Amino acid sequence: MHPLNKFRYCPVCGSIHFDENSDKSKKCLNCQFEYYMNPAAATAAFIFNGKDELLVLKRKKEPAKGMYDLPGGFADIGETAEEGMAREVKEETGLTVKSMRYLFSQPNIYRYSGFDVRTLDLFYACEVVDDSHVSPHDDAEAYLWIPVEDIRPELFGLRSIREAIRKYFSQE
Repeated sequence: MHPLNKFRYCPVCGSIHFDENSDKSKKCLNCQFEYYMNPAAATAAFIFNGKDELLVLKRKKEPAKGMYDLPGGFADIGETAEEGMAREVKEETGLTVKSMRYLFSQPNIYRYSGFDVRTLDLFYACEVVDDSHVSPHDDAEAYLWIPVEDIRPELFGLRSIREAIRKYFSQE
């Protein structure tokens, strides 16, 4: 089901005449308001320690509960992608990001509470202040440092993360 089908009424005037206008918008025939379904911004971090091991989290919640993930999450309203990246790393691992470099983006569909959230996932290479003080918080059940040669994309629960893992390690 397309996410716009979940919206039956115009959010401005409440009219039932809130109809599909294109594959990415609905328009109210009553007040002429047009709503565009744009992707939500999300971030994910590639963080390595001095042993060339990647920091990987085990997901505590659905979607993909119990599977591997990279630190990251949704950008909040009013923050930059970089601020969101640093905040998510801190919230999930306790680590403080000291620098980051944008790598690439990947479209994704994040199924949450029966709703397909269309996202644009932004991937960063992050350096942290001290990687010895990592601990799982928030959405992370556990953390692992996995040697680069042992990374297996199929163990990562979200499609965009699997694709990013493949892309990142094919570029090195």
